[in-house]
Parts: sequence; C-alpha cells; structure tokens
Amino acid sequence: MQTKITQLLNVTYPVIMAPMFLVSNVLMVKEAMEAGIAGCIPALNYRTLEELRAAILELKAAKVNGGSFGFNLIVNKSNLKYKEQLRILCEEGCDFIITSLGSPEETINQAHKAGIKVFCDVTDLHFAKKVEQLGADAAIAVNSEAGGHRGKLSPQELTNQLSKALSIPVISAGGVGCKADIDEMLSYGAEGVSVGSPFIASTEASVTQEYKQACVDYGAKDIVMTERISGTPCTVINTPYVKKIGTKQTWIETQLNKSKTLKKWVKMIRFSIGMKATENAAKKATYKTVWVAGPSIEHTKAILPVKAIVKHLVA
Repeated sequence: MQTKITQLLNVTYPVIMAPMFLVSNVLMVKEAMEAGIAGCIPALNYRTLEELRAAILELKAAKVNGGSFGFNLIVNKSNLKYKEQLRILCEEGCDFIITSLGSPEETINQAHKAGIKVFCDVTDLHFAKKVEQLGADAAIAVNSEAGGHRGKLSPQELTNQLSKALSIPVISAGGVGCKADIDEMLSYGAEGVSVGSPFIASTEASVTQEYKQACVDYGAKDIVMTERISGTPCTVINTPYVKKIGTKQTWIETQLNKSKTLKKWVKMIRFSIGMKATENAAKKATYKTVWVAGPSIEHTKAILPVKAIVKHLVA
C-alpha cells in the first residue's frame, strides 16, 4: 500500500484519520501514529491558543517512533481564531495542515515557510485546480459519501476527475469503512484516503458512550442530510430527535435567507445554535441527540480501540 501519500507523510498506510469536530483528540492521534497512519485534529477543538500549543507539543513528543500528525484550520471569516491558530501551528510545527471552507493561500504561504505541508479540502475540479495553483501539497476530494459537510460528486467521479487533471496527489474523503473501500479509492486514482466516522466509536474518542453506541446501532441507511445545524447541509444520524425537528430550515429562516442584508446574520445565529446542540449531544446525556456521522458507520460493529479500527481498515 505504498503511495505518494505514504512517502509524503512517512506512514505505513495511505490513511489519514480525519479531523472531527468535538471527537478528535491527542490520544486518538497518538494511537493512530503508532498504528501506521496519520492523524488530524480540528484546531477549533481547543478553546484557547494555550491548549492548542500544548496539544502540538504533546504530539511532537510522541513522535519518537515516527508517524505524522496535523491540524485542520477553518480558513474563512467565520473562524475568528484562524490567524492566531495558524501562527501557533507555524511557531511550534506539525507535519501537515488541512484547510477547509475558504481560500488556503495565506495558510499555504505561511505553512511552507515553516516546513509544513498543506492539504486542501475541495469538492470539485474547479477549486482543486485553484489550490494546486496556490501551491497545495495535496487535494482532499470530499465526495458525496463523506460525513459532516460533504460534496455532491460520487467518490469515483470526483477522484477520477481530480487524479487525471492534477499533478499533486489526491486523497479521497468519504465512503471508506474497510480495506475493500480503500482499495476501491486507490483504483480510482487516489493516493490515499481520509477516514473519519469509523473512529467515532473508538474507546479513545472524546464523546459520550451513547454517541459511540449510536454509530454501532445505526447504519448507512440511517444517515440523513440536515440544514438545521449550520444552515449548510450536513450529515447526521436520523435519531428520533432529528425526525421530530425535521431536516429543513424553518419557513422564517428560509425567508430571512432571501434577504441580502440579513442572510449573513441568520446563518451565523443558526451555526451558533446548531454547534451548541451538537456539542451538548456529543459531550453529555441529552434527549437532543444531534450526532454527526457519515454512511461509513455501516462497517462499525463495536466500540473498539483506535488501533483495532486501523487493523480492520488495512488488514
């Protein structure tokens, strides 16, 4: 399974444990690195810059046996901490940064000065070509099977398009839950895969046992798209609570979103309310179970250590 990504990240297997809001943590990434894959954490999982710096230092100290770790940055204006988070990452150093939801130009320029690789989330060929021109080290092809905010194109269509048109490596994100899925993505032209949802039900994940068990009990058919979290369609498990509140924006939200003046503020309020609901469901017992996940939980049959999940993926 040696590919350009295993060479780029100095890992045994061409797999990145995807950054997951509220879920990913230092312990998971340590275990991932020891198992031969790379791991990534959203910078927004840390409330303060001091906590982010501490996480970087702990992961650097854990790299005595090799491996690669990175952080995910939301690079648009909605992330007020972005510039300071980027500064800390460049000061302390990490192996790679994954950019999402905005132009990665500043991140690429600053990270490369610090010797950090930059991989960019893209959902189509147009943006993939843009990030390649900006100097990205790889494109992460977020397809229609991804968890959370996903793309519109199938894994095969998107990966084929990007691998044929780009000179940088393509990492397929979405729809991977077992070894056969990895082989399939590589056959489409991917040099690696980004895997998130199967790791939610890991013993090391920073979420409740109820959330983890839901990933065991539910499957691909139970994943639905909702606009009720961030205003942008997002995949969640179709729990009784999600069924109760519905997956579409309210009539009032729809009307307000038609206003150029109010649209931005409505989306910010919806995002804030949705993220709080998601955090509450992930971190404590609540009947308001809004659990973000992708269809690859179909392969999740038990709550297992990260290393056992990696073994299932690559063996």
